[in-house]
Amino acid sequence: MTYQNRVDPAGTFQAVPAKGTLMGNRGILHDETKTIIRPHNHQNWVTCALSFKGIKRKIMSPRKYTELFFLDEATAFAAGHRPCAECRRERYREFTDAWRCTHGEPEAGRSLPQTIDKALHAARIDRKRRKVTFSAPIHDLPDGTMFSDGDDIVLAWHGAQLLWSFEGYRERAGLSSTNVTVLTPRPVVEVFKNGFTPFVHASAG
Repeated sequence: MTYQNRVDPAGTFQAVPAKGTLMGNRGILHDETKTIIRPHNHQNWVTCALSFKGIKRKIMSPRKYTELFFLDEATAFAAGHRPCAECRRERYREFTDAWRCTHGEPEAGRSLPQTIDKALHAARIDRKRRKVTFSAPIHDLPDGTMFSDGDDIVLAWHGAQLLWSFEGYRERAGLSSTNVTVLTPRPVVEVFKNGFTPFVHASAG
């Protein structure tokens, strides 16, 4: 059965067969019919490994968090997720170290992950539950950044512009040369500019 729990770079849920390479969590989002009824249930949006310590999960179990799936890490970051501190501990440390180098120490009275989650939440979704975006010159975007241009969702990668889909990437024929609408949250783009690069699907080359 295909569930509506595949996440695109805009952070929205789609029902497609492609599973992707990472799982994610925003809390309990589904009802007893396994229908997603809310976009999130807390600010701690994480990206998880598909397998961890042999744990088996039944998709959308009652009163359990909703399993979300992403093509790759670049997609998950664009959707507003960060690495999980448990099942992706090493990647979590790499990202939080890069965040600290880019954005500084945690807010007073908050831990570093709490500070990150608060900043990401403000940069990924507004109070009307709409995706937060910003405009930037294409040449200013670091590798791993996702942007939209017309109907296209595109990955900036090693000087190329790759069309995104749930199945993977392909070369884009018409290239953007001016300002584009950036989907990856601004604080994450700044971390990318500082040297942290997300993992991408093998189809990116």
